[in-house]
Amino acid sequence: MGQHSDKARESLLDAAEELFARYGIDAVSNRKITEHAGTANHSAITYHFGSREELLRALLSRHLEQMRKLREQRLAALGDAPELRDLIAYRFLPWIDLLAAQPVPGWRARFLFQARSVPSVAAVLAQSLADHEGFDELTARMNVILVDIPPSVLNARSSILAPLLMGICSDYEGQVQDGTARGSWQSMGYFLIDAIVGMLAAPVTHPGDYLPPTAEPDLI
Repeated sequence: MGQHSDKARESLLDAAEELFARYGIDAVSNRKITEHAGTANHSAITYHFGSREELLRALLSRHLEQMRKLREQRLAALGDAPELRDLIAYRFLPWIDLLAAQPVPGWRARFLFQARSVPSVAAVLAQSLADHEGFDELTARMNVILVDIPPSVLNARSSILAPLLMGICSDYEGQVQDGTARGSWQSMGYFLIDAIVGMLAAPVTHPGDYLPPTAEPDLI
């Protein structure tokens, strides 16, 4: 693929990410994306991606590939016997680094927040996560540390955390855009890491039958 074609593809991805973040995935047509990208070719998405699903897959893959590279940079800092907070930071801080590196306005967090509610996107994401190298090992190491927490409770707590964290990051991205954000992405990230550790490791004081659903995949 030539340089011009690569640039056109990236322009379409950027345009789709912004429009999906602002209006929702189902509310944005392929035609609106191509027009926002500045191309008169309304079949550009079909030409560059083949289908709308492949466009969404490319957006998610771009996010996951960038995350993989950032996590590799932090891998050495884990050491041989990482604590729970170290593992959470290894998993979560690259996501914060990625958002902090976005231009202002950035749309990545708000796009992914929108993506959570679309079943077809969730299916694409689930397959992408299944192929993510090291994901299972990291989960296993966390489970060893949290051995006193029943797996069903741990899964339920994780399902609460995922949309909560995504929503907070989405809101903060908007605050950065309009100039009302307090602190920095990094300070917000460390605050959230403390909260994640506290919630996951909290003792189970009243075992019972209630558990929230745990169907949502984890984008971060």
